[in-house]
Amino acid sequence: SRTAVLNIVMQLRKCAGHPYLFPGLEDRTLHPLGEHLVENCGKMVLLDKLLLRLKEKGHRVLLFTQMTRLLDIFEDYMNMRSFPYCRIDGNTSYDSREQ
Repeated sequence: SRTAVLNIVMQLRKCAGHPYLFPGLEDRTLHPLGEHLVENCGKMVLLDKLLLRLKEKGHRVLLFTQMTRLLDIFEDYMNMRSFPYCRIDGNTSYDSREQ
């Protein structure tokens, strides 16, 4: 049925995003902002290498996703690397966006 296909598509989108989007996969005994956040996801390994190089050269970067839970993971990553960032989603006020 259509609903079953949409559910499968959503699960595949989560697979492509980060393994921690699935409940129970994150080891809660590890520090929440540890290297495991990057090491457990091939996309994050590549993103980490890319962002470190771009930051060295003074570039600014825009990351886009429709999944707010993936934004949460990106936010943890930015805090872990001490990168300045501005999260813009449906909860971001106009004033914050202007800064």
